[in-house]
Parts: sequence; structure tokens; C-alpha cells
Amino acid sequence: MPDWLQLLSFGPDGWGDQIAAGALVTAGLAVATLPFGLLLGFLTALAKNSSEPSLRTAATIYTTVFRGLPELLTLFLIYFGIQILLQQVVALFSDRTVEISGFVAGMIALGLVFSSYACEVFLSAFKGIPAGQYEGAAALGLSRGRTMRLVVFPQLIRLALPGLSNLWLVLLKDTALVSVIGIQDVLRQAGVAARVSKEAFLFFGIACLIYLVFSIISSIGIARIERWAERGMAR
Repeated sequence: MPDWLQLLSFGPDGWGDQIAAGALVTAGLAVATLPFGLLLGFLTALAKNSSEPSLRTAATIYTTVFRGLPELLTLFLIYFGIQILLQQVVALFSDRTVEISGFVAGMIALGLVFSSYACEVFLSAFKGIPAGQYEGAAALGLSRGRTMRLVVFPQLIRLALPGLSNLWLVLLKDTALVSVIGIQDVLRQAGVAARVSKEAFLFFGIACLIYLVFSIISSIGIARIERWAERGMAR
């Protein structure tokens, strides 16, 4: 068996188990972050679209901060900052030590960044819906909630989907940042294997292929979602 095949094999003589486990962590982190980021981005867009000045101001500050900070710095602030803050709060009542899960910290940090960009995508989609849609829903006697659910939201998905698709691919790549806080993702596992085996090109090349496979699978899924969102439209 060639040396590179042995290095990539599963079992005690290879690194296949660790690389596969890292790939699952990477995919799991991206999938867990997506709904959190989408929901937060949608709520922030509603706040920015609100007639209440305080909500608009708060949403603008939120998006400005998290779009302006580097993703890695946001990750450090969430992982270390929240841990220190919680430790100080807990110290007022007991001597227990607080430790934040790196996975949770990574999900929160990436979700905050994702949502700040998703907010702008949703805002653009809101602007693409004609005012007549709202007026027609009001004329039919629909409440604001039913107007949002039956009239606005289906169109919003179709209009926001291209931008959100790009953000998903960016999120998928940004998961590599969590390796710096000790999460055993695919990049960290590849780095450990490269240092131990002295085969950096092999293992980092495998990591590249895994990210490309994730991107290809995502592109196929996105294309299907786009076809579903555009069903019934006149061609």
C-alpha cells in the first residue's frame, strides 16, 4: 500500500478517522449556525424596517459593529469575553468555574456575523416587494401577521435566496476559524496530521477537497431550493 493511502486509512495506522470526524464537526457547526443566523438576520431586518426609531437605531448599530469587526476578532470576543463575564457574575454567588463550549461560542460568533450580512439581504428583498402587495392584502382584510406569512414571506424567500446562498458558502468556509479556539474541525485535524506525519501538502490538500465537496453539495441543494422557490412563476 502506498504511504499516502496508509496515512489516509481508517484505524490506528492512519488519519482517516480524525479527518472524517473533523469534517462532521465542520458540517455540524455550519448547519447549526445557519438557522440561528437566518432568524437573527430576519428579526434585525424587521427592526431596521420598523417605524420605531429606537429599533432602527439599535439594528443599525448591531449590523455596523458585526460587519465592521473581523470574524476572528468576533470569535475571540465571544469565546473569551462571554466566559470572563459569566465567570464574574457566577463569582458573586459561588466559587464554581464557568467554561463555555468552543462549539457554542463558534456558533454564536459566526451566527452574529452571518446575521449582520443576512439582514442587508433581507432588507433588499423587502424593497423588491411592490407596495401594492401590502395594499392588496389589506384590501382583502388580512392581518399583518397573515400578510407577512401568506404574501410577503414566499416572495421574500425567492428574492433573498441568491444573497443568502452566497452567505451560506461564506459561512461554510468561515467555520475554519474555530480551529484557533481548539475545536477539532477538519482544518485543525488536518493541521495535526500534517505536523505529525510531515505531509502538509497531502493533508491540507484533503482539507481543500472536503471544503470543495461541501460547496458542490451546497450548490446542488441551493439550485433545487431555487427551483422550488420559483415554482408557479410565469416564464
